[in-house]
Amino acid sequence: MNSKGILIGILAVIAVIVIFFVGGYNSLVSKQTAVEEQAANIDTQLQRRADLIPNLVKTVKSYAEHESEVFSEVNEAREKLMQAGTMAEKSEANEEVTSALNKLIAVAESYPELKSDTVYIDLMDELAGTENRIAHSRENYNAVVADYNKAIRMFPGMFFAGMFGFEKADLFEAAAGASEVPEVDL
Repeated sequence: MNSKGILIGILAVIAVIVIFFVGGYNSLVSKQTAVEEQAANIDTQLQRRADLIPNLVKTVKSYAEHESEVFSEVNEAREKLMQAGTMAEKSEANEEVTSALNKLIAVAESYPELKSDTVYIDLMDELAGTENRIAHSRENYNAVVADYNKAIRMFPGMFFAGMFGFEKADLFEAAAGASEVPEVDL
């Protein structure tokens, strides 16, 4: 074999190695970007939910002004959700909002005239739709996180993850039953 053939062989091996590294890195970047996109989708739905809460509280408050403790709890939970930074904080704050909203809905159940108010009915429909979108976004997020986490732990992704600093992403974990839309008897 001549020196030209050896040089071509060496260049081919180098090209395969470069393609391997570029492909592996790009694959992890793609998966990481999918995680970020799905996290943004959850944020959008949580923001939508947070935007509905003040109107819901205002509507219920107009009928049940003496329930200030429940209103405070809802507002505090909403604020915590708005300030959450990590997915774990968002997950925890989401559980608190769900709990507080369930208490608010329980208060509303005591007021038949409120349950027949069209503004209240519309807000509850919006909230139910938003809860469904949050559940769907959470499922999508967790699916891409599982795919990404698997990719950075398996061969050869674990080498790229170590070299380029790809870290495990957190799942959006909610308490059992938190994904269920609260039942409302209108």
